[in-house]
Amino acid sequence: MFHAASSPGQNRTPLPPAQSPAPAVPSPRRPGESDGRPAKQRDAFFDNAKYLAIVLVAAGHSWAPLMDDSRVLRSLYMFVYAFHMPAFIVISGYFSRSFHARPDRLKRLITGVAVPYVVFETALSLFKRYAGHSPEQDISLLDPWYLTWFLCALFIWRLTAPLWKLVRRPLPLALVIAMLASAGSSIGDDLDLQRVLQFLPFFVLGLSMKAEHFRLVRRRSVRIAAVPVFAAALVTAWWAAPRMNSSWFYHRDAAQDLGAPWWAGPVMTLALFGCSLVLTACFFAWVPGRRMWCTALGAGTLYGYLLHGFVIKGAGFQGWYDHAWLHRPLGEILVTVVAATVITLLCTRPVRRVFRCVMEPEMKWAFRQDAGEQARERREAQWPQWEKAGSVSA
Repeated sequence: MFHAASSPGQNRTPLPPAQSPAPAVPSPRRPGESDGRPAKQRDAFFDNAKYLAIVLVAAGHSWAPLMDDSRVLRSLYMFVYAFHMPAFIVISGYFSRSFHARPDRLKRLITGVAVPYVVFETALSLFKRYAGHSPEQDISLLDPWYLTWFLCALFIWRLTAPLWKLVRRPLPLALVIAMLASAGSSIGDDLDLQRVLQFLPFFVLGLSMKAEHFRLVRRRSVRIAAVPVFAAALVTAWWAAPRMNSSWFYHRDAAQDLGAPWWAGPVMTLALFGCSLVLTACFFAWVPGRRMWCTALGAGTLYGYLLHGFVIKGAGFQGWYDHAWLHRPLGEILVTVVAATVITLLCTRPVRRVFRCVMEPEMKWAFRQDAGEQARERREAQWPQWEKAGSVSA
């Protein structure tokens, strides 16, 4: 750039210019977690991916009571379950790359994961006990019911994230752990550890990914190749629907619990990981990267995920699925549309504003404020107003 005169011994090689982040992938930092610079704007790709994945989650849950009467619906169910949660977990792992045991990160883990887990595990258990007329339903924070297993798993995965970044070959190790877990029926139901361990490779994969990996799967050639891959997966699901136990896709049981020999667990874990990895890449290839009407909803997917459980289970408790016409093609289409509409509404800003007190509580009264956090807050208070206005929460 320029050469300034200097005395002997003071010549230094100029530093390379700072590189701006890749346009397709945002920094995972949030306000209050940065190094004194304003946070980057949310990336539309990840918000779109989270929204589309949560719609598939809601659709899959709405199909469960109907799929025994329809091979088409069971095939779609198995196809969707092969990749919708893996995609969500890969994204969760990717945005956990910067997690470490800094006080502000641990506070966010408690307020954003542990507290919602306690609240919704209690609320869903009470909902089943009274609305579902199941007085035997216990409130146990050690035995997640229905949807809350994901929060329990996310809490454990994030706590272990710094350890996975120290390991030389994290993904093969995570796969070995998942395979061993699927062969061990003695693990039990505490904290839903089977799911925690069997889904672990997808989280570790996300931790290991970089911006260029997402750019690779979003190339036009991959998008074109995804079409025949999805078609082949649908044909395979059609063939497997009457022959395969769909519980394999839940990753919540050992092989022996599904009536299979112990060695089938590691084999199926490895096979399903490969299938899920390919289909997840195809899913990401078709996720739009531009801002759309649904992009803003991506910030509220956890709200939709936890709240739609009351709607799905409530419909079952009220016997709405017992109507014969819902088990016909038009009824199944209607159920799918209603599920997609409900989950969309539950991700909107008004709903998030109402439930933020339990989903993202500040809880300043519960924590000490360390000196480092106070210094960061002082730096943020000194940012120019135009920089604050341009900073958007990640």
